[in-house]
Amino acid sequence: MLQALEVSALASGIRQSTWLYPFLEIVHILGIVLLVGAAFLFDLRLLGFSRKLPVPDLARHLLPWSRRGLYLIVPSGILLFSTNAVALAGDTVFHMKLILLVVGGLNAGLFHRFLAPSAPNWGQGNTPFAAKAVALCSMVVWVAVITFGRLLAY
Repeated sequence: MLQALEVSALASGIRQSTWLYPFLEIVHILGIVLLVGAAFLFDLRLLGFSRKLPVPDLARHLLPWSRRGLYLIVPSGILLFSTNAVALAGDTVFHMKLILLVVGGLNAGLFHRFLAPSAPNWGQGNTPFAAKAVALCSMVVWVAVITFGRLLAY
């Protein structure tokens, strides 16, 4: 199946194009900037910075940008993967990146399911330890995802 994906007309076209692969990389990086940039700003608030900004208000402002980043990352990532699917599927670095993506998604899901509903009660300096732990985990995981993504080029 991976071989078929890699030799598909779409994957071949991306590989053979002078501009399409770099364009997809740029779209992927812009998506990362949106997702991780917004997440980092939100995480910094959870860690105690900018305490005058209410967490729910900041979430309403920043988290849609993270979603928009995902809308760029997922399709561009799949298309980039298709150009070298066989090698990437056997690459430990790629596996680590995927595992970390799952961890990042679970971490965000845990926050939104269990912690965010009580955010309006946190006030300016009462962020619970669990929210701070989730924020720190988020920052570490996204830096690791980016690191493993860059290591794939080597």
